[in-house]
Amino acid sequence: MMVFASLFAALTAAGAYIQIPIPFSPVPVTLQVFFVLLAGSMLKSKWGGLSMIVYTLLGIAGLPVFAGGSSGMGVLLGPTGGYIFGFILAAYTIGKLSEKVENADKSGLFINALNMSVGILIIYACGFIQLMFIAEVGPGTALALGVIPFLPGEIVKTVVAAYIASTHEL
Repeated sequence: MMVFASLFAALTAAGAYIQIPIPFSPVPVTLQVFFVLLAGSMLKSKWGGLSMIVYTLLGIAGLPVFAGGSSGMGVLLGPTGGYIFGFILAAYTIGKLSEKVENADKSGLFINALNMSVGILIIYACGFIQLMFIAEVGPGTALALGVIPFLPGEIVKTVVAAYIASTHEL
């Protein structure tokens, strides 16, 4: 499992380079969340959460693994850092939820999508809160800059990730 945790940390870093900037937002669209969802669902809580901790530590150490090839504590303390902290909590939580239902019905597509939706809520709640405080904007502006524009893409990522997780095992 350690190898798979490392792989998902690397995939999350690679997902940071597949980026679409949004002109009015400090938050770009990336594939990172896709890999966070898969890590939690496929690696479960311990290894999924650990994979995102490794990813975060690589960025803190100076490797260019955050969106746009950025790194360092400045990113974590900046307007987008909350999303990265959310990656850890989301992967762990998705894994915990997956563990609870795994024996009952082998985590079908709907259950995986539901678990991953909880993960999305966690990521965006963490990102929203930090964006609001660091950028010194109100809740409406933070939602408009850092949450609402991303939801259609997150729905697509969730459906694809849930399908992959429900049809493949590690």
